[in-house]
Amino acid sequence: MQMNLQYEIVETSLPIKNTVIWLHGLGADGHDFLPIVDRFNIPNTRFIFPHAPHRPISMNNGYEMRAWYDLYGLSMQDKQDETGMREMQSTIEALIAQEKSKGISASHIVLAGFSQGGAMALFTALRHQEKLAGILALSTYVPLKQTLASEVNRANANTPIFMAHGSFDSVITLDTCKVSLDLLNSLHLPVQWNEYPMAHGVCDEEIEDINQFLNEIF
Repeated sequence: MQMNLQYEIVETSLPIKNTVIWLHGLGADGHDFLPIVDRFNIPNTRFIFPHAPHRPISMNNGYEMRAWYDLYGLSMQDKQDETGMREMQSTIEALIAQEKSKGISASHIVLAGFSQGGAMALFTALRHQEKLAGILALSTYVPLKQTLASEVNRANANTPIFMAHGSFDSVITLDTCKVSLDLLNSLHLPVQWNEYPMAHGVCDEEIEDINQFLNEIF
């Protein structure tokens, strides 16, 4: 079931040649990363910050908040919301198609995300049927690990992945992230690994590194 997402847009300069679709973390919204665009030096780029729909979250006793899919827990043994992920995948694919209809080729579109948004960015981009410009996976993990090897689309087997994590992250631990990193490496996907002395967040050095990554792939 595809949903229509509301979103915020920031355009750095005209003409628009590139698009970054940036997915926020659990309980946040599309405004969360809006200020980061001012920290970048990336011309001719449209940044789209969608708002996830509100849904009850099982690990929070059914409390409703913005989320890309339901969460049952943050350990690798917890049940995962495959149905929710696949529904959201088709919704994000529709955003990509919308950008293509505006003349932006898939190879100039980046899927980015933080925490749960990063998990959704990895889930969608690695299964996408056309080559994307890149993937930003910040303080996150690979969801539904057991299906990835059989579902990675060859079109994105060489799409660069910027993966970043805080060494003091207590929400999604570094060990959890390293399991995901090992999986991506085992599939020979081109991961640029970045580790920072921070908790579950974003730091100045990371922003500089993201700026460099985006400029290189665009």
